[in-house]
Order: sequence, then C-alpha cells, then structure tokens
Amino acid sequence: MEKILIVDDSPLEAAQLKNILDDEYDVTIAQTAEDGLYRASSENYSLVLLDVVMPGMDGFTLLKKLQEEIITQSIPVILITSLSDAENEERGLVLGAVDYITKPFNSLIVKARVNTHIKLYNYRRLAEQQSMTDQLTGIANRRWYERYSITKWHEAIRMQVPFSICMFDIDYFKIYNDTFGHPAGDRVIAAIAKEVSSHLHRSTDFLARYGGEEFVGIFLGERSEKIFEHLKHIRQGIEDLHIPHDPSVSQWVTVSIGGITVIPPADCSYASYLKIADTMLYDAKRHGRNQVVWADERMKQMWEK
Repeated sequence: MEKILIVDDSPLEAAQLKNILDDEYDVTIAQTAEDGLYRASSENYSLVLLDVVMPGMDGFTLLKKLQEEIITQSIPVILITSLSDAENEERGLVLGAVDYITKPFNSLIVKARVNTHIKLYNYRRLAEQQSMTDQLTGIANRRWYERYSITKWHEAIRMQVPFSICMFDIDYFKIYNDTFGHPAGDRVIAAIAKEVSSHLHRSTDFLARYGGEEFVGIFLGERSEKIFEHLKHIRQGIEDLHIPHDPSVSQWVTVSIGGITVIPPADCSYASYLKIADTMLYDAKRHGRNQVVWADERMKQMWEK
C-alpha cells in the first residue's frame, strides 16, 4: 500500500484528510513541520500533503527543505491552503509543489488529485529504475549506486549505525577476455552478479556494477566482523562456481574483495571512505588475489589469508 504523509498543525483538518484517503493509502500525520521533515527523510512516502500556514516553520519553508535534500527531493508535494490568491499558488509551484488542494476539502477532488500524482510518481520511479539498471547483469548501475550510496550514508549518519562499503574485482579478467573472448567475459560478469545477489537477503543490502569487472556493495547495520565473515562466504561461493580460467593464472574464476565498516561521523564525506575501501581491494589483489581484506571500525585491517 502506498504511503502518504500529511503535515498539518490542525488535528481536525489532518483527520479529515486521513479519513478521505485511509481506505486506499497508508496515511501518517505529522503536526509540525519539523516532525514532517524527519518523517519524510526517514520513511518511504509516495506523496506529501503539506499545510501552508503553520506556526514556526511554515509549509513553504518545509517545501524548500524537502527540495534541497537528496533523500526527499523526488517526493511529490501537494500544498493544502485556504490562500487562494495567485501569488501564493505561484510561490508554491516555483518552490516545487506539484499541485494545490484548497480548504474546505472536497473528498472527490482530494482523491482525484492524490491518485493522479501518485500514479505519475510511480511512472517516473519505474522509468528511473529502468534507466538505473545495468543491462548485462540486471543489478543497479553506477548511476543508481551514486544516488543510493549518498542517501544511505546520510541515513547512517543520522541513525549512527554501521555502514559498510565493499569493492569486488574479478581476478585476471583481462587475461580471461583475451583467452575466452568478450562474450564469455560478459557471461562471467552476469554469473558473478547473480551469485553475489543470491547472498543478499536484507532490504538494505545493495549491489551495483561499478564499471567493467568491478562491483560495489553497500551494507547497513552490521558490525565489521559479521560483514567480513559474510563476504568470505560470498568469495568462496564465486570460486565454487568452478568457471574455468586460463590455467596460466588460475584454475577457476575468482574475485578479490576489499572494504570498510564505519559508524560515519557527520564531518566526513562518503568519498573519503570509498577511497579506503578501494585501498583494501588493492591490498587484496597485491597480496595474492582471491581473498577479502577489510578495515574495521577502528581502521584495523582484517585479512582472510
């Protein structure tokens, strides 16, 4: 069921809107703009109904904040107002609102406008998802990864939970392509993406094709020791596919894995920890490949072999 957030300081008017929409949607009410901002950033809503006139932070200010945040800027916002003058309507639309609903509420108009904008939101989301999927493997592409990683990084900062960045690289892949050909190389990339994906069971586990024979994973909420053990199983699972390699370098196709687990500080960027993950991958390849090298929360290296 699609989720709608109503931000309105009037319990009576919020309840009226909820009653109109409750039979078709999962509706949550926030009675302050501050609570509305927090909820919109923390949960997945398909639409926000936002009152313009509220004490403290008003609806226009909240709308501006929602549009500035990566996490919330794609959520459609319908403004609720009794201010029917053109100047205020123009201001809301310029700030990013998709529509207006005026008081007193007409239930048929409210439902029609809400249904229309949720359908449009879902169409956009589907088109965007298709544009963010790697065609060879069916997993996320780099564009999707870049958006997802920053969103989850900010979420981990806010919640102060462990955040893990993982880099995978297929060992001696150029030699594989030179030996077996690029179509065979593409099949290897797809097989490894499928194998890694089969080990990802939580909704917050994320895998993307970073480029060429490289993959990147994001994991939230688990300590480094558990992630390290999990990745060792994934590495072994790939080796156990028993995809023949050029015997001059390896019997089977394998991967090297490097990464880091951190409880992200507010004053550090995601990019700085991505560089550390890449360094761990480099160490895994430099010390023999087909292994996991990890940096824990204290920046202490963990070696599989």
